[in-house]
Amino acid sequence: MAEEHADVMTMDAMPPNSSETRTPPKSSSDRPSGLWRRKSTLIAAFSFVAILVHLVLRFGFQTVPSTNQIPLQATLVLGGLPLLYDLLRKLLQREFGSDLLGGISIITSVLLGEYLAGSIIVLMLSGGEALESYALRSASSVLAALAKRMPSVAHQKRESGIVDVELQEVAIDDTLVIFPHDICPVDGVVIEGRGGMDESYLTGEPFQLIKTSGSTVISGAINGDSALTIRATKRAADSRYAKIMEVMRESESKRPQLQRLGDRLGAIYTPVAVSVALIAWVASGEATRFLSVLVIATPCPLLIGIPVAIIGSISLCARRAIIVKSPIVLEQIAQCRTAIFDKTGTLTYGEPTLTENLNAPGFDQTEVLTLVASLEQFSKHPLASAILAAASKAGIALPEATEVSEQPGKGLIGTVSGHSLQITSRNKLAEQNIPGVDQIPPVAGGLECVVAIDERYAATLRFRDAPRSDSHSFVNHLAPRHQFNRVMLLSGDRETEVRYLADQVGITQIFAEQSPEEKLAIVRKETAKAKTLYVGDGINDAPAMMAATVGMAIGQNSDVTAEAAGVVIMDNSLTKVDEFMHISRRMRTIALQSAVGGMALSLIGMGFAASGYLTPVAGAILQEVIDVAAVLNALRAAFPPKVMHDM
Repeated sequence: MAEEHADVMTMDAMPPNSSETRTPPKSSSDRPSGLWRRKSTLIAAFSFVAILVHLVLRFGFQTVPSTNQIPLQATLVLGGLPLLYDLLRKLLQREFGSDLLGGISIITSVLLGEYLAGSIIVLMLSGGEALESYALRSASSVLAALAKRMPSVAHQKRESGIVDVELQEVAIDDTLVIFPHDICPVDGVVIEGRGGMDESYLTGEPFQLIKTSGSTVISGAINGDSALTIRATKRAADSRYAKIMEVMRESESKRPQLQRLGDRLGAIYTPVAVSVALIAWVASGEATRFLSVLVIATPCPLLIGIPVAIIGSISLCARRAIIVKSPIVLEQIAQCRTAIFDKTGTLTYGEPTLTENLNAPGFDQTEVLTLVASLEQFSKHPLASAILAAASKAGIALPEATEVSEQPGKGLIGTVSGHSLQITSRNKLAEQNIPGVDQIPPVAGGLECVVAIDERYAATLRFRDAPRSDSHSFVNHLAPRHQFNRVMLLSGDRETEVRYLADQVGITQIFAEQSPEEKLAIVRKETAKAKTLYVGDGINDAPAMMAATVGMAIGQNSDVTAEAAGVVIMDNSLTKVDEFMHISRRMRTIALQSAVGGMALSLIGMGFAASGYLTPVAGAILQEVIDVAAVLNALRAAFPPKVMHDM
């Protein structure tokens, strides 16, 4: 049975693709700049310690200003200069964000002698960059996770015995041995042995496939309990796993560049603030007014309010079993208008269930299930588990099976209650030309096996990977509740199986029999049209996740998928996906309240400063009051709302 089922269950999940992928060089303008990104964590830590030392010296030991200002001056030199370097680069590239105004504010604070204010700005800027640099996943981490799974050597079979060779030394037609629980090093064909192999890391399908002589194996698959001898059909560099790594590199290099909310607001606020300061200076002839305006214009609601709202939301997500690896996805998911889903393990449970028992005339359905389940007790095939589960649900007592064996070309055979049984595929049964084969129903979507009892066709059993209980409600609420314009289903399965699931959950647009390369191309094309959300659970989904605006992994099936995704849903539940959308929407609202409200108050203060009613010191105090209000409002994001989802 296992051999025949394997033919059905592969479902063309990984159609071959020989196209080569090349990794273009990264743009020199990728943000953040290399120098600032590398030093941001160190600068943030140093700034925090320096400010703490200043406060202790100033209020604890009440030292003279010339002494307690030294830590702040060191912060402005060691932390401010790299920032000013980055500021100069952005000016040359005509980039005007909130951090640009922060840089101007640092210069202003130095000219005013407000070293504490300048040091706080350095801490805010470097801390924000350090947090984002730490949280954002990089290509190296994903590729390292991929490489970690692969063996560094292969077990080559020679006349003298088995010898370990470097993976890159394996040539086509080499004979290799895959030990139990080893990872297959290259693509190949089984020439000796029989056992199960888990290809879920590559195909996304959770079924363990039985491998016998003549079966194909793919690199990256995990061998079962039995040793297999294979003939290599591809070199390691050309095998399926290596191709996925190549696609991953390409996906990383072409990842969409996303603009932060603070940057977009800062692009408007910064030139307005500088213009008001210059006008005040020119109109009054007093340089202090320029300084006063810039002090109160320091974009702390942008630099603090938005990060606080994001950090609070990340904390709330973590308490809801949602791990946010890339903070920017909290800002971006609300703008996604195309949702793309993998099938197995995402919209389905990833476990086949018996859905139809089609009996030939003269055979009782319960009797057939009883006989088949009794024999299936001796099989390790995934469909055997589905049959036994159906028998258990029906409360069927299983009689003893005897003379059980699996013969090549016949499948699983045995004797139960005096009846001879054979469980195999339709093609193998048709080759035997036994009575009743003309009654086998037409091929349908999903998985199947056929049963012969006493050398006569008796039944066809059909199986489906059932959709999750919340799949239909989740998919159908995306448009009215979250403004998604398109919902797509992307899978490596056969079209009949994908179409069946799509009809069950309410998706009209499908792409079936897609390789990771083809998935990547589709997602990249859709992302060029509108921002996309991609939800999947297997390694074959990782490149597509990276190409989407927001990549989301459900469950903990693959460390590579988790590395590639911006969000990891620890529970296998679409309800958690909806919770993340609601947390994101609320975070964005709170962040905008803090940022826009704080900027509006700052603009009012800028008007008073420009008119000469606020000195630089008074402006700094007023700005601190505005900052506190913005931060207190942003802290609300850490607390759960009344409604977490609306499915």
